[in-house]
Amino acid sequence: MTKLLAISGSLRRASTNTGLLRALRDMAPAHASLEIATLHGIPLFNEDDEQATGKPEAVKALDQKIRAAEGIVIACPEYNFSVPGVLKNATDWLSRGGSPFRWKRVGIVGAGGGQFVGTARSQYHFRQNLQALQAITMPRPEVFVNHNEQKFDAEGNLTDEETKRYLGKWLESFLEWVEKRP
Repeated sequence: MTKLLAISGSLRRASTNTGLLRALRDMAPAHASLEIATLHGIPLFNEDDEQATGKPEAVKALDQKIRAAEGIVIACPEYNFSVPGVLKNATDWLSRGGSPFRWKRVGIVGAGGGQFVGTARSQYHFRQNLQALQAITMPRPEVFVNHNEQKFDAEGNLTDEETKRYLGKWLESFLEWVEKRP
């Protein structure tokens, strides 16, 4: 069984990025499991707090889940042309005391509004962050879903069949890349 962990860079209840992860979980083949983790409860990184009390429990729990997974999928929204603060904050905490991302296979997906680039700018910024964490990021294929208003329902569920097909092909590629480790 290939164990995947998925992390959404959004805290919003009806997040389309979390919706992408639910769609991936639902289409995972029988030989793979995909658990969705949350960034809820992770406080803002503050080195003084870290020195006083250590890593918060929410960070420790996420760290353990990342270490236990064979592959990590991160849904990266785009806020103001870059990585959302909650996702960057989480990786700042996780980098302390040895990164759980070291040598982990990571795939990035994202959904956003707009006509052309979806979350391309934030994903490219996030790749730099993952490089610092020593993650091995899948180069291609890439998932930049655009026109959220047309492809997701009000609850953030993916409804567009063409996007589902492409996401399924991405998942096949990601699983092959994680399992075969080319």
